[in-house]
Order: sequence, then C-alpha cells, then structure tokens
Amino acid sequence: MNKKLLSAALVVGLGMVAQAASAQEYDDRWYVTGSTGVNFQDSSRGTEDAMFATLGFGKFFTQHLSFDVEANYQNPDVSGFPDLRWSQYGISLDGRYHFRDEGDKFWPYVRAGLGWQRHEQQYYVGPLIVRRRGSNAALTFGAGLQFDYDRLDIRTEVFARSDFDEYNPGPYLNQNAQLDVLASVGLTYALGPDPAPAVVQAPPPQQTCADLDEDGDGVNNCNDKCPNSQAGQTIGPDGCPVPVSIDLKGVNFDFDKATLRPDAVAILNEAVEILKRYPDLRVEVAGHTDLCGTDTYNQGLSEKRARTVFDFLTSNGVDASRLAGPVGYGESRPLEQTSQTLPGCKSETNRRTELNTQ
Repeated sequence: MNKKLLSAALVVGLGMVAQAASAQEYDDRWYVTGSTGVNFQDSSRGTEDAMFATLGFGKFFTQHLSFDVEANYQNPDVSGFPDLRWSQYGISLDGRYHFRDEGDKFWPYVRAGLGWQRHEQQYYVGPLIVRRRGSNAALTFGAGLQFDYDRLDIRTEVFARSDFDEYNPGPYLNQNAQLDVLASVGLTYALGPDPAPAVVQAPPPQQTCADLDEDGDGVNNCNDKCPNSQAGQTIGPDGCPVPVSIDLKGVNFDFDKATLRPDAVAILNEAVEILKRYPDLRVEVAGHTDLCGTDTYNQGLSEKRARTVFDFLTSNGVDASRLAGPVGYGESRPLEQTSQTLPGCKSETNRRTELNTQ
C-alpha cells in the first residue's frame, strides 16, 4: 500500500513538468513551504510505514543555493500492536543546491541538513504498557526535482533521515541510529510583491563618421575634407578654412577729418553683422591717410580714424578682445601711388579704414 502511495506521489510531481510555466530570473523572496509523503520506517523500529507532513519557510540566497527551516510530523502504527501509540516530530535546517540555469523550467537538486527529532511511543514490558519520550539529533540527505510556476514552485524528492535514537524498544534494542527513507511532494509559495523586471540596457548605437567631429569645426568627419582645422578659423561646408572678406570700401573720411560720414555707417553696420556671424573671427582695425601733410601728422590722423571705427564696432556689440589695434599706418600704405599733386595728395581712396583678418 505504501509503495503505491510513493509511486503516486512521484508520478504526480513528474507529471507537472508538461504544464510548468517559464521560470523567472532568480527570485530571492522568502517563501513558505509544505509537503506530504511516505516515511518508510527503519525495520528496527518495529513500526509500519506511514504518511508524514512538513511545514516551514525558506529563501534562495543565490541562484543555486537555498535554505529551509521545516517542522515535520509522523504517527506510524506499531507492528502487530495497533492499540499502542507511536509518534515522532521534529525540526530541521536543510540546504539545497540547485543545478539550474537562468530560464530553466525545472531542475534537479541535492539536499542535506541537520535537525532535532522528538519521540513519544508506547511499548509492552510484560503485561504493562510503558511510555517512552526522548529527543535526539538527526541528519538528512537526498535529491529531488523542482518545477517553477512563477510565485509557486513544486518539489518532489526522496531523502534519507538518520535518526540517532540510541534506545529504541523495537525488535533491535539499543541500536545507535535508525535510517528512515522518505519520499514527498511539496510546494513553495513566494511572499511579497513580484520583483521588478530586470532593466536590460540597450547597447549604445554604433557611431559612424556622420556622428563624429574630431576637430570640432562643426563639420562631421564624413564631409570634412580638412580634418585638422584650427580654432578661430572660418570654416566652409567642406570643413576647410575660407577667407572672410569684410569690405569697408566707402568708409572714407573727409579731408583732414576723423569723423564718420553718414554713408559709412551703413557699411560698418554690415561689418558688425559679419563679425557676429563668425564669433571666432579676429580682425585688425587699421586707419590710413592720403599723401598730403607730414608723416608725423598723417600718422596721428590715421590712428584717430582707426579709433573711430574701433569705437563704433565695440559700441555695437563686437567684443574688443576680437579687435587688434586700433592701428594707424599713416600714408605708408596708399592705394593710389601718385605724386604730391592731385589726385594722390587729396585722394579719398587713400583716406580710409580697413578690417584685416588675423
């Protein structure tokens, strides 16, 4: 009869494999556990095989290692004396090593533990019924299978329990230990909320030359034909330096004057916009005169004209740190090389200012 119960228990447990849900990742929540099965009694006890039950709690401390604390109880009949009472109960700490990989639906494990067992039994001494009570250590070792149903797991296992009961009034008196074999089916149920799903970090997108600008000129590496641009250079759409021409033709001065004429203001406003559009551009503010007058006088006048333009630019939002000067060149750089007679002497073309890119 008991062998049939054992077979049925194992078949029920193994039959769960077909319906097992996919296992989650390693779950470290505390769980409650319970089981029932058949205790095949050591023959030295003089008792019949019996059903047993356990109740406890446990936890996975790693993906492979769990520990359970379980209480157990069994109440076998005394062989040939059904009127005698025999009961046994105890508690144990059992470790289980699970041979599992992440995502497994089911896996085998081995079990080993240490416990304490309490015996309460009756036996005959002549015509008298004598009652014995005692406690002793016990060791368990065995193997099983576990099936994962998310929060609920199912266990089937077979294990042996070595019960160090030094005095046993069964057929073999004073035997140092008894070895019971137990087969069971059990459940574990995880406590607490479901763990948050693991966040899988997406790999960073692979960069291409279109995503890189190694020289920092604003043109990506794919389109940059001049990959070694220097800071402060004006860069074209191909990544190569381009000259920036700031034409101040028309910013001329009346004879022997350093004040801006109305027609020069519009030209200088355009120059301001160009300088704002290219914030890295540096220019020299240079003033010039015609060929009339002494060199010393013309030098001073050219400096005044350069200062006039310099002050206009800075007062209209151009940072002075971007302007070299003001520098006066006097009459040393005429655009019209003539004698000291007209038109060279009083040439409006020579009475000018320039912005020279650095």
